[in-house]
Amino acid sequence: MVTRQPTIESPAVEVQELLRTLFGRQRRRFLIAAAELDLHPAQAGTLLQLSSPLPMNELASRLGCDNSNVTGLIDRLEARKVVTRQPESHDRRIKLVVLTAAGHRLRRELLDRLRQPLDDLAGLSEAEQRQLRDLLRRALPDEPAH
Repeated sequence: MVTRQPTIESPAVEVQELLRTLFGRQRRRFLIAAAELDLHPAQAGTLLQLSSPLPMNELASRLGCDNSNVTGLIDRLEARKVVTRQPESHDRRIKLVVLTAAGHRLRRELLDRLRQPLDDLAGLSEAEQRQLRDLLRRALPDEPAH
């Protein structure tokens, strides 16, 4: 009979596992918020990407999907009157996806629901939350500070 020695995990491996758990909980929140707003998760993800008008191909790249998938997503969002397609001023072949007033309201509602801290984070003191924020900023130096 062979006995296995426990492997010693690096702190980074444990951090990765903890973040995966935390992100799983945030994903559940995202799915609930999307459903409450009568959005398919892909539509909700699309709205989150539209902080400013984007070309269809850039949107596909950000969503990690094929251009044809984005066309279907935008068709459905357009039917709800939350986005429009407009030609790019310097190249009319390029279509920009632009939020309508209703789209801005829906995106804001989605963001408001997702910005509430998870209970897991709300349980940390304010000093601990700042410390975690600062460590994550150091780990992600290319991300803009909010």
